[in-house]
Amino acid sequence: QVQLVESGGGSVQAGGSLRLSCAASGRTFNNYRLAWFRQAPGKEREFVASVMWNDGITYYSDSVKGRFTISGDSAKNTVFLLMNSLKPEDTAVYYCAARSYAIGDYHLPTSYNYWGQGNQVTVPS
Repeated sequence: QVQLVESGGGSVQAGGSLRLSCAASGRTFNNYRLAWFRQAPGKEREFVASVMWNDGITYYSDSVKGRFTISGDSAKNTVFLLMNSLKPEDTAVYYCAARSYAIGDYHLPTSYNYWGQGNQVTVPS
């Protein structure tokens, strides 16, 4: 069993930066695919970024490409999402997700079986 604990959300002005963290307990991330999703009020949960822990291959949604960076720290068993140049449309609850091995499409929430508790990110307009 993997437990994911998120931290780092908050409110920041447009153009600012935040870094989200997602730490795992219970086991290491070896052979896991990690991802960040977000969900705004009244909208479906959408893919933000993913990384394969072992080889570092990353994917990003078009809406965040060039502004967000997903990375990991194996010593801390933690995955990060660095968000730069934040926009009001980035406002959402952000969730980290994990799945052992690359099963399913990386951008679908149903491809992940472990989820963090969610962290609010607010960028006022």
